[in-house]
Amino acid sequence: MPTVGTRWRTGVAVLSATVLAALGAAPQALAADGPPSIVVQDGVTQPVFGYADAIRERLFIDSTFDSDNDGLRDIIAFDLMRPAATAQGLKAPVVMDASPYYSTVCRGNESECKADLDGDGLLDKWPLFYDNYFVPRGYAVILLDMVGTNNSTGCPTTNANQDNLSAKQAINWLNGRATARNAAGEVVKADWHNGKTGMIGKSYDGSLAMATAVTGVKGLTTVVPISGPTEYYDYVRSNGVVTRGNSYVASLANTVTNPERREYCKPVRDAIGAADGDEHGDYTAFWNERSYVKKVPNVTASVLLYHGLNDDNVRPDHFSKFWYALAENNVPRKLWLSQEGHVDPFDSRRAVWVSTLHRWFDFWLQNVANGIMDEPRVDLERSADVWETHADWPIPGKADTEVFLQPGTTGAGGLGLVPTAKPATGAFQDSRTQSQNTMILNPDVVQPNRLAFLSAPLSAPLHISGTPTVQLRASADQTDTNLGAILVDYGTDERVAHRASGEGIITLTTEDCWGQSSPTDDGCYKQTTKRVATADYELVTKGIMDAQNRQSIRVAVPLVQGESYNFSFPLLPEDYVFKPGHRIGVIIVASYPQYSSQADTTAANLQVALKSSNIVLPVVGGTAAAHAAGL
Repeated sequence: MPTVGTRWRTGVAVLSATVLAALGAAPQALAADGPPSIVVQDGVTQPVFGYADAIRERLFIDSTFDSDNDGLRDIIAFDLMRPAATAQGLKAPVVMDASPYYSTVCRGNESECKADLDGDGLLDKWPLFYDNYFVPRGYAVILLDMVGTNNSTGCPTTNANQDNLSAKQAINWLNGRATARNAAGEVVKADWHNGKTGMIGKSYDGSLAMATAVTGVKGLTTVVPISGPTEYYDYVRSNGVVTRGNSYVASLANTVTNPERREYCKPVRDAIGAADGDEHGDYTAFWNERSYVKKVPNVTASVLLYHGLNDDNVRPDHFSKFWYALAENNVPRKLWLSQEGHVDPFDSRRAVWVSTLHRWFDFWLQNVANGIMDEPRVDLERSADVWETHADWPIPGKADTEVFLQPGTTGAGGLGLVPTAKPATGAFQDSRTQSQNTMILNPDVVQPNRLAFLSAPLSAPLHISGTPTVQLRASADQTDTNLGAILVDYGTDERVAHRASGEGIITLTTEDCWGQSSPTDDGCYKQTTKRVATADYELVTKGIMDAQNRQSIRVAVPLVQGESYNFSFPLLPEDYVFKPGHRIGVIIVASYPQYSSQADTTAANLQVALKSSNIVLPVVGGTAAAHAAGL
């Protein structure tokens, strides 16, 4: 099958992909006794270089892998924009967004695709604002096509090694360790590069930034992952339960492949689907190369991490596990946590985010001493557009606090800081069709397919920060069942409507602009505002597990009918304040069809020993704060 980017192999003459425009830089960017240099004012680089006259290139690198098994190494393509002043001696760092989406799903809230409007082999329309904003400030910008997408050859492998190593090829070239060519086959060198690269991107792009960081590649100085998967097992599984099935990993590879290449790449996708373990949900070797957390000790780049606490696409355990590993390895880091779902900070807190990103890149890539690393490590959105800063996350002073499940008399059970004095049992039957609303609503009413436990109305705020864990002592009358738990805030309040359309934001018709423009590309984007709603309750966090994976996610061990076991599984991480007068609810279920794609079919009857069962909450202030709140 013909492939894009291999023309120099066949010797076909093509249009050169390099255009060198006149310098056109503002006078203050040019030093009288040397090459042009950046201008720093008020602690940040200034837009003293041109955008319309910037040098634009499309380059190709032979990779070290062959994803489509055609006997040829894949070619990784990328589009590069750099200030014209780099032709006169300016040394520029790189901001890179490696992505599989540039010609399919596209990027940003407005779904911008790459576009060569005049057919000259150079990019005219650059998605996102990074080029408009950073090139005039003395940066180069690279938008890299992940293997098997857009102008790169090969086939996507959904975060297997070929995907993960795509961006590393460009960083090696930037630092003189690989060869790049233009479309005419001419060797192109990055003699303008200052040796430092920062990677940024949302979702899949964010995972590629982290995947590159954990290789420890020299020259990658910082990464800014936005809502990206860090453990692909956790993206489609949870503690042995399949949350996204039907060969979802292979399906995603199909989504990012250009339509004209999908049939060609079908054998690669078939191999992915055959190896993904949909039939059991256990952790296998398939997931090792799609895991970044265990490789964090290799990271030498700093990390600015962003995630929505209510992201139900890339769930918050992706940021938390990576963040915990960064802390264990003393990686320089900062964290932003918002109340939205799968939303870019550019569309959530735009002005502050751009300012922060600017200062972050200036510090790490341009050596500007602006003090950003002396500021609080964590920015956290408490409610719509109400942000706090903290020294770290989880919030310092949090302590894991056991809250025990108590038997009830007529309706729901209770919650307390000490276990029930006498043994007591809660019983329910699994329902594979029970909806999440049925699980949560009417907590005071006994229902056959769940157990509900409620605190008394709180007398003081209760702040949790971290990862709650449910610990159950339970038995089942079947050899297999799932288990689920939901932490609920029962209390009327106005909250970010992260489950509504827009996942917490409303896109307006008005625009604002971030950076300079050319005749084919501007830095103007639609503004947004927060979507809020008043509700009587909030699903705070949730978790599930396959009871057969109680010992390990790698090995399933059937239950013995009627025998009691200890089950422990985490809920998704959270940072949440239960207000005075509200009640904390803990809901225990078996199958959780709105969390998993394959509900259990055993319809098991379960018995929970309440005296030995609890939820461990990461309470800021620990047991004393829980006592003060009335638990």
